[in-house]
Amino acid sequence: MSALWAFPGQGAQQPGMLQALPDTPVVRACLAQASAALDEDVRALDSAEALRSTRAVQLCLLLAGVSAARLLAERGHRPDYVAGLSIGAYAAAVVAEALDFADAVRLVALRGELMQRAYPSGYGMTAILGLDQSTLERLLAEAEGPVYLANINAENQLVIAGSEPAMAAVAERARTLGAGAVKRLAMSVPSHCALLDAPAGELATAFANVQLQTPKVRYLSSSSARPLRDPEALRDDLAYNMSRVVDWQATLVTAYERGVRLHLELPPGGVLTGLARRVFEPGQAIAFSGARLDTLDAMLRQEVGLNR
Repeated sequence: MSALWAFPGQGAQQPGMLQALPDTPVVRACLAQASAALDEDVRALDSAEALRSTRAVQLCLLLAGVSAARLLAERGHRPDYVAGLSIGAYAAAVVAEALDFADAVRLVALRGELMQRAYPSGYGMTAILGLDQSTLERLLAEAEGPVYLANINAENQLVIAGSEPAMAAVAERARTLGAGAVKRLAMSVPSHCALLDAPAGELATAFANVQLQTPKVRYLSSSSARPLRDPEALRDDLAYNMSRVVDWQATLVTAYERGVRLHLELPPGGVLTGLARRVFEPGQAIAFSGARLDTLDAMLRQEVGLNR
């Protein structure tokens, strides 16, 4: 069976997430490389106070994912596919050896700054559970004020993005139509919609000076839910994914249809693991966070053995 290594997006962050990584030479080297790229100590970015910043959140997600992936690589493991939800795509591209890690660190720092500068307050994202996509899209079409479909995480787990008043109005109507839960996410920016077209364009300008390579591991775009090999297509995917709808449900289905039966979620958290279990049955879905390294070793070695 093939393995997919999945990297979470914003909302998965946790205070102390970098400190919680295994204290090994390869992890320390990864954090030191990032600190050198930014000329600052990145280990200070994961405090509860620092994580109020979109820049700090996105950097910590990148660093946690790449550090854990490098630790697994040192132990002899390699994915067949990589994918990342939103900012997680940058870690996926680094692990696929398509994007240099130092370049990714600098681009993610800029990405966070651009997004936060564009919408410092009054906007964000809200999860709607229990409604189908067509019903929610009808509510969005009737809404007053800027609000958009942002994430398709599962058939009945959708996320909207927009202004606080517009999201609140859609959320209230969703409840009346039977939504099982409505949750304001820990996001201060309306990601994955047209509101971020301008910041995405600025990031694309910065990307023009960055060299990308053909991925050495199959990279799945969480925007198109398709594999990307061409470096220019990958450049476009990374630069503009902040303003494009994330279709994580379709991304998981694509992986499954291509033979993936082991889903490993890199840190932090385990939300993607729960989503994967809906698609990968009778396969396996496990999160790095909270798992013993020897358990992960055994599962990943089993996957290699079955592929032979």
